[in-house]
Amino acid sequence: MVIVKTVNNNVVISQNPVSGEELVLIGRGIGFQKKTGDEIDESKIQKQFHPAHHKNSDQYMALLEKIPFEYMRVADDIIAYAKCSLGKPLDEKIQVSLTDHLAFAIDRAKQGIVFKNALLWEIKRFYNHEFLIGKEAVAMVRQRLEVELSEDEAGFFALHIVNAELDMDMGKSIQMTGMIEDIIKIVRYHFQIAMNDDSLTYERFLTHLKFFVQRAVTGRYYRTEDMELFMMVTKKYPQAYECALKICDYVEQKLHYRITEEELLYLTVHIERIREQETIS
Repeated sequence: MVIVKTVNNNVVISQNPVSGEELVLIGRGIGFQKKTGDEIDESKIQKQFHPAHHKNSDQYMALLEKIPFEYMRVADDIIAYAKCSLGKPLDEKIQVSLTDHLAFAIDRAKQGIVFKNALLWEIKRFYNHEFLIGKEAVAMVRQRLEVELSEDEAGFFALHIVNAELDMDMGKSIQMTGMIEDIIKIVRYHFQIAMNDDSLTYERFLTHLKFFVQRAVTGRYYRTEDMELFMMVTKKYPQAYECALKICDYVEQKLHYRITEEELLYLTVHIERIREQETIS
C-alpha cells in the first residue's frame, strides 16, 4: 500500500487494495517524514478503518488530527474494555464522544480544573457496571498517561458508555437518569418504603425502568395485544396499579408521552414485586 495523504506523524490515508475505498491507517510514526506515493510500513499499522463505513468519520478524523496519539490509544482500549466487560456491542459514536471527552478531561486536569458531576450519585446507583468501567478508565489514564482524573470523570465516562449502549445523546441520558430517580421516589413515597438497593427484585425493577424511560425519552412504544392479562393484573394488584398510574401522570407531564396499557402492565408487575418484598422484610 502507498500513502495517498499524510494527516500527521501517526495517521495516513491510503486505499483499500481490493475495493479501492479510502482507508485510514493509524500507528505510531506511520506518517513521519512521509509524503504522497511513499510505501507504507505495514508493521506500524495499529488500527485501520474505512471512513465510508462510519457515520462519524469526519469528526473522528478531526480528532485524530489534533489529539496526541497516546490519548487515542487509551480511548480505544477503554472502549474495547467496555465492550468486553458488558458483553455487547456499542454504538460507533462512542469512538468520537469518549475520545473527545478523554482529551478534554486530561487538558482540564493538567490545568487543575475539576468539573463536578451532579449526577455522580445516581450514576453509581443506576449504572453501576458502567461506573466501574469508568473507574477502570480513570485507572488506565493514571497508569499510562500519568494524569490523575477524579471520580467525577469516572461518572462522565460511564454516561458516554450508557449513551452508546442505548444509542442516545448525552442530553437524553442525563434526562433519563433524573427521571429514573424521580420514578423511584414516587414508588417510595407511595408505599412509604425504603427499598433494598441490593436485592435482586430492585435490580430487576431498575433494569425495567432503564428501558421503559429510554422508550419514553425517545418516543418509542412497547405494545402487545394481551388486554386480558392487563385487566387481570390491574385487578389483582390494585395498589401497584395505582402507583403505576402516578408514574404515568409524571411521565406524561414531563415528556408528553402517554404510557400504553402494555407499559402499565409490566410496570405494575415490577412495582408489585417491590411492594411484596418490602412488606415481607
